[in-house]
Amino acid sequence: MINIQSVCLGYTNTPILHDINLQIKKGEFVGIIGLSGAGKSTLLMSLIGNIRILKGDYHVSGYNLNSISKKELSDLRASIGFIFQGYNLVNRLSVLHNVMSGMLKNIPLGRSLIKLYSTEELNKAHEYMQVVNIEHLAMRRCDELSGGQRQRVAIARALAQNPNIILADEPVAALDPKSAAQVMDVLRKVNESYGVTVITNLHHLDFARYYCNRILGVASGTISFDGTPHELLSRNLDSIYENEPSSLESSKNNITNIMSHVHDNNSNNNEMRNAA
Repeated sequence: MINIQSVCLGYTNTPILHDINLQIKKGEFVGIIGLSGAGKSTLLMSLIGNIRILKGDYHVSGYNLNSISKKELSDLRASIGFIFQGYNLVNRLSVLHNVMSGMLKNIPLGRSLIKLYSTEELNKAHEYMQVVNIEHLAMRRCDELSGGQRQRVAIARALAQNPNIILADEPVAALDPKSAAQVMDVLRKVNESYGVTVITNLHHLDFARYYCNRILGVASGTISFDGTPHELLSRNLDSIYENEPSSLESSKNNITNIMSHVHDNNSNNNEMRNAA
């Protein structure tokens, strides 16, 4: 789905990322790690054509970003769901209406203005809310929700676009560990259930190791590591994080405990809903 060969990226004529070679297949779950300012967000934003390509060949979903037209760029962006750290929801609207906004490209303007949706559209929205475990909050305003719940609304909205790719820019950076794990659980579920390629910047190394089947390490303006979590060794981390303190190697027991706690709670909640 993504083929990048000898690419240099920058906001001006000065490269921020250089000599990028990257191929990503459909259905992969890719985590991008690295220090703040290393270029993680630059790499992610370049996938929707927001960063200048200074040289090289850059293809996403069959589109050539080197020579893409405005119409083609609009079509490409419509096929990519983007999840922001700050949620980017309409807080005064309900969860349902925020999710429905992901379908607006396929809903006639007149119906969308008066929020008149078909049964099929509403059923789809309900399916996506179920996937992210927020169907019971459908009529709640988004400004009444927790950060973790808002991020799950954002994922459901992205899913409503029927995307080929979902990009998530530090989706759990502002969340507590439990909420962060729930959001990452949902991203993995979307990846596995719908076959959507997921690419996410992650500040937490443990989450990248636990959830992603592929990790990209960005350092010194290039991709310094590309491999599986099992292939990510201490020497690779030293290169990616430029000899930052070893606290970056956080405890696997800690992350396992968090996941166990979250999954136990999810099982209990599902049992309660089924009983109801």
